[in-house]
Amino acid sequence: MRRADVSAKEWADWRWQMRHMLTTAEELARVVRLSDDERHGLAASKALFRTGLTPYYADLMDADDASCPVRMQAIPRAAELEIRGEELRDPLGEDSHRPAPCVVHKYPDRALFLVVDRCAIYCRHCNRRRLVGGDDPPNASEIEAGLAYLRRTPRIRDVLISGGDPLLLSTAKLDDLLGRLRAIPHLETIRIGTRIPVVCPMRVDDELVAALRKHHPVFVNTHFNHAKELTPEARAACERMVDAGIPVGNQTVLLRGINSSVRSLRALFRGLLRWRVKPYYLFQGDTVIGTDHLRTPVDAAIELYAGLRGWMNSMAVPHLVIDAPGGGGKLPIGPTYIVERRPDAVVVRTYRGKLVEYPEARAQDCTVAYDRVFFAGVPEDDDREGSAEVLDLP
Repeated sequence: MRRADVSAKEWADWRWQMRHMLTTAEELARVVRLSDDERHGLAASKALFRTGLTPYYADLMDADDASCPVRMQAIPRAAELEIRGEELRDPLGEDSHRPAPCVVHKYPDRALFLVVDRCAIYCRHCNRRRLVGGDDPPNASEIEAGLAYLRRTPRIRDVLISGGDPLLLSTAKLDDLLGRLRAIPHLETIRIGTRIPVVCPMRVDDELVAALRKHHPVFVNTHFNHAKELTPEARAACERMVDAGIPVGNQTVLLRGINSSVRSLRALFRGLLRWRVKPYYLFQGDTVIGTDHLRTPVDAAIELYAGLRGWMNSMAVPHLVIDAPGGGGKLPIGPTYIVERRPDAVVVRTYRGKLVEYPEARAQDCTVAYDRVFFAGVPEDDDREGSAEVLDLP
């Protein structure tokens, strides 16, 4: 269904967008000329991972070119059927760090709170396809148990609300959840992970923004992968939040054949920065089942990153990271700029390839003497996480 087929009022209604998600080959064929590869992928997708996207996002597709980055993120290909031995159902080890329903506690001072299992698009690179798009959303008792764990775990200072997409909750439910989290004294920051500004930006209305700003500090991390997604509607959604004092960051996944070129990444990150959206992470693709065809080799990722650092405003350059399989966490990778270490200096290579000496400091003791005063009586951080091995959970 194209924008021209409906009234402007319907198109701008996010609930209409969700009710009319495209989920079948027949519906998609009315929007694009499906390739044989796409038809094969769609025929098999029910057994792999559901297909679904908003009419708004489908309207961004190139109707004639199957290499369109929007199509490649939304429409399954036959390669999803090729499951490799090293691919994992739970690539980030989240299920082994679940001390309570709906809570993933993988880092000492922060936790993931999974509150919904629906999305406005089921991305073909999704690393949580085992959990989202089903018919088993978190129930009220599971949410309560998750909140109880967050309350009784004071080392958690930050919570990331995710799922699924939490902005698909009604504004009233989201407001209530944020209020209950904000009432936990040791929670300093609340983050929301969402792809709504990319695929259903009309959801970010004045009512939603007013609810979010009540609970500052609230941060929103969204997920633009290509400059083709940088539409006027998406810009309005992001700027509406930023204007309300809600910092917005972006997490991009490096996807082979979709954004795996220097010019593509530069265009995306420069565009986001113009909107006051901070490029935050550039992820290597996770080793989730059926996604090998979308992952970029690590050496290629580092070479691409070398085309960003130094060549463009550093505020537009995200961290390039691998989220280590099995729950090892996000690990920065990138070009090696130190080429030699000596007692008196290190030799570094600039972004243009020139070698420069940086003299080493003579004094080596880095003790902060005033720590004994400023942190007097303050206990050391509790660095435990939420895995069964660390907490001796059953």
